[in-house]
Amino acid sequence: MSNIKVAIADDHPLFRTALTQAVIKNFNSTDILEAENFSDLITLIEQNPSIEIVFLDLHMPGNDGFTGLTLLQNHFPDIVVIMVSSDDQPEIIRKAINLGASAFIPKSANLSEISSAIETVLDGEVWLPQHTDISVDQQTAAEHQRLAKQLAQLTPQQYTVLASIANGRLNKQIAYDLNIKETTVKKHVSAILVKLEVYNRTQAGLVFQQLMITSNDKQEISA
Repeated sequence: MSNIKVAIADDHPLFRTALTQAVIKNFNSTDILEAENFSDLITLIEQNPSIEIVFLDLHMPGNDGFTGLTLLQNHFPDIVVIMVSSDDQPEIIRKAINLGASAFIPKSANLSEISSAIETVLDGEVWLPQHTDISVDQQTAAEHQRLAKQLAQLTPQQYTVLASIANGRLNKQIAYDLNIKETTVKKHVSAILVKLEVYNRTQAGLVFQQLMITSNDKQEISA
């Protein structure tokens, strides 16, 4: 396959090595960049706008649940995101795919399975671990997909403001953090409420918190 630029974001060096081997196997020429935390990943992407695929660890430092996935989709919509994790319960996998991931690779996957995932994603299809059923609970799937679409409508700065609201930051604090006027923050908040179809900042924060991994995500395995 042709040359492609890939970023591997995982805080476990051995798994980064495994992913690197699988990527090299699938490409004639590949530029592979690595990050061990989410902040470093964002810096890599900003410095290398030609990155096409990101392998994203679900629980790496700086990535709380699916916040990293939706941030990448919001800030860099052309990047294909492949989630990787040892946390591979069916409900977790379903949520990742419903929120827009192109594949979910368990850390127990062997080299052949990782290669298969890459090939499938490059063909424009979604790859899942064998015997994973993501068709359960269509209502929940629809809610996740609706959430992903709403978050994608936010501007990057609105997304950042929303994340700050979810973290309990006040408008004054957000303005200081982002070096913008408090009136600008208020305008962002107003736009966020409209796009998320909620009535106040508390509700907006709760919407964002749906991206976190909860005990329900781990317990609601298909009946």
